[in-house]
Amino acid sequence: MNKTISDIAQMAGVAKSTVSRFLNGGSVSEDTRQKIERIIKQYNYVPNTFAQSLKAKKTSIIGTVVPRLDSFATSQTLIGIDEELRNNQYQMLIANTSQDMQREIDAIYDFARQKVSGIILLAAEVTDAHLKAAQDIGIPVLLVGQQHEQLHSLVHNDDQAGYEMGKFVVEKGHRKMVYIGVTEKDQAVGIHRKQGFKRAIDEWGGCDVTYYETSFKMSEAIVTAEAILKESKPTIIIGATDNIALGVMKIAFSNKVRIPQDLSVAGFGGYEITEMIHPALTTVKYHYFQAGQLAAEHIIRLVKGEPVELCTIIDVEIIPRESVDKL
Repeated sequence: MNKTISDIAQMAGVAKSTVSRFLNGGSVSEDTRQKIERIIKQYNYVPNTFAQSLKAKKTSIIGTVVPRLDSFATSQTLIGIDEELRNNQYQMLIANTSQDMQREIDAIYDFARQKVSGIILLAAEVTDAHLKAAQDIGIPVLLVGQQHEQLHSLVHNDDQAGYEMGKFVVEKGHRKMVYIGVTEKDQAVGIHRKQGFKRAIDEWGGCDVTYYETSFKMSEAIVTAEAILKESKPTIIIGATDNIALGVMKIAFSNKVRIPQDLSVAGFGGYEITEMIHPALTTVKYHYFQAGQLAAEHIIRLVKGEPVELCTIIDVEIIPRESVDKL
C-alpha cells in the first residue's frame, strides 16, 4: 500500500506539517531531515503532486480535452503537449470524449472543479455551449485545431493546405477529380480545407470536380469510395484526411484498380503510415507534435497572465509521393 504524508510523519515521530515542510523544501532540523529521508527511501514514497496542487492557490495541472484517442493527429499533439508541459514542471490530465459533444462540455466543467490552471481543447466544433463553459469556469482555455474570435486559438493552415493540394494535382495534369470531405460542422477540415482546394481549382479552370462527404472513420470512407468507383472514373481521388485516402486505396486494391496507373490518390495529415505503404501516399504534412508543444507553451503563458496572440496559424507542407501520377 502506498504511504501517505501522515504515515511518514507517524513513523518519523514528527508532525504532518513537518513532513510537508520538508517535501516543499522548507527548513527542518538535521536529525528530522535524516529520519524523513530514510523512511521515504525505505518505502519508495512519491509525493502526490496532484493532491498537493489541488490545495495550492495555483495548480501545476493542465487539462486537455480530446475527441478521440485512436488518432495519429491527436496522439502526436498530446505527446507534444506533454513534453513541453513536463519541461516547465506542469502535468497533464486527459479527458477523452469519444466524439460526444455533451461529454466535451462536461469535461470542461469537471476540469474546473479539479482546479486545473488551464484547459487545452481539441474540439471538432465550437458551439455556444463551449463558449458558455469557457466563460463560466474563469480559467484560460486554448482551442487547438479550430478557431473562434472569443477564445485563444492555435490552428493549422487548412485553407493553404487545400490550396496547395489543388494546385499540385492540376499541375500534374488531373482534370476529372473527386474530393471526399467531411461534415462542415468541423470548420477546419470540413470547410477551410475544402475551400482552399476549390480556390486553386477555380483559379486554374477547366476542371470537373465532384464533391462527396463521409466521416473520419476509414471504414465509412471505404464504403463511400466503393460507391464512387462504381459510378465514375476520376483520374484522382483526394481525401480530406489521410484516413479517407487510405480507405480509397484499400477499396481500389480490392477491385484491382492500380495506383497510380489507373487512379491517383492523395490525402491530408502526413501520418507516418502514409510513408510506409506502397505506393507511398501523396499528402499534406501537418506538424502535430510541434502544434502540441506550442499549445502547451501558450496555455502556460495564459495561466501566468502573459500576452498570447488571439490566433496562431501553423504552416503545412505538401509531400509529393508515388500515389499521384503525372498525366
